[in-house]
Amino acid sequence: MFRPTREPQSKRHVRSSYLVVGEGILADSKDESPAEPRPASTVAALRKFQFSRLGPQARPDRLLDRAARTELAEAMTATGRQPDSQDPPVPAGFTYLGQFVDHDLTLDATATRLEDEITVRELLQGRSPALDLDSLYGLGPDHRFDRRFYEDDGIRLKTGTTQGIPGGDAVLSQSLGGFDLPRVGTGSLISERRRPLIPDPRNDENLIVAQIHCAFIRFHNRLVTELANKGVSSAVLFESAREGVVKHYQWMLRHDFLPRIVDPAILDEVFTQGRRFFEPSPDEQDRPTMPIEFSVAAYRLGHSMVRGAYNWNRVFDNGGGTLPLLFRFTGTSGNLSPPPSDPNDPESGTFEHLPTNWIADFRRLFDFGEAGRGDLGVPAAQFNLTKRIDTLLVNPLAELPLGSFGGRGQPPVDAVELNLAFRNLTRANTMRLATGQQMARRFDLKPLPESAFGNREGGAQLGEGLRQKLAENCPLWFYILREAELNGGKLTGVGGRIVAEVFHRAMEGSRYSIVRDPFWRPFLSPVADRNAKDVFEMSDLMLYAFENRADLLNPLGP
Repeated sequence: MFRPTREPQSKRHVRSSYLVVGEGILADSKDESPAEPRPASTVAALRKFQFSRLGPQARPDRLLDRAARTELAEAMTATGRQPDSQDPPVPAGFTYLGQFVDHDLTLDATATRLEDEITVRELLQGRSPALDLDSLYGLGPDHRFDRRFYEDDGIRLKTGTTQGIPGGDAVLSQSLGGFDLPRVGTGSLISERRRPLIPDPRNDENLIVAQIHCAFIRFHNRLVTELANKGVSSAVLFESAREGVVKHYQWMLRHDFLPRIVDPAILDEVFTQGRRFFEPSPDEQDRPTMPIEFSVAAYRLGHSMVRGAYNWNRVFDNGGGTLPLLFRFTGTSGNLSPPPSDPNDPESGTFEHLPTNWIADFRRLFDFGEAGRGDLGVPAAQFNLTKRIDTLLVNPLAELPLGSFGGRGQPPVDAVELNLAFRNLTRANTMRLATGQQMARRFDLKPLPESAFGNREGGAQLGEGLRQKLAENCPLWFYILREAELNGGKLTGVGGRIVAEVFHRAMEGSRYSIVRDPFWRPFLSPVADRNAKDVFEMSDLMLYAFENRADLLNPLGP
């Protein structure tokens, strides 16, 4: 799948260097000290995904040292009760839709295509942080490296087939097409054969985001079929389908996903009056950049939404879909194989495709009653909600699998380096990310008062010394989570502003854009009256992709 001269897949999963416009390349340092920018050659600059800063750099004396970061990370992942989302509750599928979106925004599509003959134009097109689903489409079926993601017709995306369970019942023993990611299937090593055949291998890092990627493949392929049946010429069929998919996707993000996680007042202001702080008046030919305040802090809000276990399907019910298992049954973080295989050993295990018993029951992850399909509901005890956005993460995130951050074969010396909160805080330090208080002032907001850093039920419990440090100089990620915690679980203030403006710019900068085409309206909802009301939500997308069929949304049966 990859030539030896390209960067290995495991190294691409977590970015270790950032080309920040106006500064140069910032790279993680082994001693965790703030990175010093180094100049980039013209070629190196073109080959880097370009970032920018929304705020100032933090002074080194305002950054938390390792001991304080360790204390804060352990407090954020301490065993304790983290409240579910409420008012209104958010279905758990939105946690991983958010991760899917992150990989769309931050895919460096040129990372595996640095051949001598690739053009500057292709390099620039391949790494724009736009909401254009390049993590699904790559550079398209006409690109010689990316045609492998497509069927022979060069229009439909490839799908994968699960692997039946020996001795399983009539359903579990079958291999079911369309319910796994397409996989490479060739190579002398089993890890090579397991690799997902998709533009962004990160979409196989946990099973829920992998299953959502499968749903988007179905979404595209179904629209292709419907357009072909309506007589759309094969010459324009792919681009017609892609435009429809991307615009419906953007509409769903603007009108369904974002209002669930961001203060609606901020969203309405940004999407009706425009951006105030992030690239507010770009030239028409300017490509969007990616603010490191978004990538390294604000959009890591989803880490707080993760559950430690899910009621996954009829086989793995009652919390049987634990987070470690959802990492295990992937090709990037695990090995698709049950115990006693070692998920940290990519050559361990015997399965080369997703076992059939691990197909998602999407009725447990999204609320189809919102689309008028109450018949697709499940009992409340089986339905999964997100955790509230706040400063407490579920405890399994204190011990990540090595494959989730490219650490296979090189385990960390200190166990705290497996802690997701510690990794987030340390990455922000090396980037000299502005503190929450600095960003509040940048946005003409009053910083959170000292009292806002006091301990409260359902949040991280902090020692007095650490609370005082945060009240003066709070890491941006924690600050944004605390804002949300004080706002009932929705981003507001600094966090709301960053996320709303970056999403608006990413839609504006896409080849197909509902921001630049404000009169476009959705037309694919399977529920006719929702089309009349300009409604297209994630439940509509899933219903369309799975043909309104309960047996496809939940192929294992009730």
